[in-house]
Amino acid sequence: MIHGVLNIYKEKGYTSHDVVAKLRRITGQKKIGHTGTLDPDAEGVLPVCLGRATKLCDMLTDKDKTYEAVLLLGRETDTQDISGEILKEQSTDHLTDGLIRRVILSFEGEQEQIPPMFSALKVGGKRLYELAREGKVVERKPRKVTIHSIRILEMELPRVRMEVACSKGTYIRTLCHDIGGKLGCGGCMETLLRTRVERFLHKDALRLCEVEILMQEGKLGERVTPIDAMFPRYKKVYLESHAAWAVRNGNRFSQAELTRIENFQDGEHVLVYDKEQNFIAVYEFLADEKEFQIVRMFFDRADQESR
Repeated sequence: MIHGVLNIYKEKGYTSHDVVAKLRRITGQKKIGHTGTLDPDAEGVLPVCLGRATKLCDMLTDKDKTYEAVLLLGRETDTQDISGEILKEQSTDHLTDGLIRRVILSFEGEQEQIPPMFSALKVGGKRLYELAREGKVVERKPRKVTIHSIRILEMELPRVRMEVACSKGTYIRTLCHDIGGKLGCGGCMETLLRTRVERFLHKDALRLCEVEILMQEGKLGERVTPIDAMFPRYKKVYLESHAAWAVRNGNRFSQAELTRIENFQDGEHVLVYDKEQNFIAVYEFLADEKEFQIVRMFFDRADQESR
């Protein structure tokens, strides 16, 4: 079984769930999960976790992301993107490049976004897009998001191509809708390309057809990021056999049980290995007790039984 993270290029027309289903067929393993949905019309970086790395899915969902989007001004739709039903169309002839630039850049920083009705968020046990397809509109509470930066790449009205770096939970189509609203002409998202999730970049992403070829050639493992490599800033600690056995069962261990004593800060996270350098888990240091407690286990008990 493959354990690690694959940088997948999700193509238009596929849902994130489609990508997972196709990877299960290609790799022949069931334990695969994605790290955050991309709309079917969107494309770009979709980190996919395989094997024990599925325990990373929620951790990667929290990471900052970068997108390249085309904002279409003068059109408002019910989905806030080009695929939706047109609600209103207005002229953009009165807009100047300077005004558009000022308004767009005013969205940098912490913002409150109202999630769109056509989204996967759940309200009362049902996803918003399911309610929207039933013709229902429900109240959605604003959510705080952070737009780290917006870089205008090209402006040819009524279209503006821009690069947006943002926090988790940011809806780029809602950003496009809100920009259009502030300009008074309406706006929607025409295209969306996710170019970065954490370390994973658009230029390095694999299309599903490429994954299939690499799998057939036995080379797919060369493109998988190991689980422990996802924590480059964490210190590595090593344990003797008896302590490593206890850690594989999720038990605490003391600082004295390390093969080499180091200084740690209270609350510091570390990567825990056995003396053969097999990665086991992420632990947290408790300074008062001089002990480490479990944060996330990446060891599989089936491995222990096969030793």
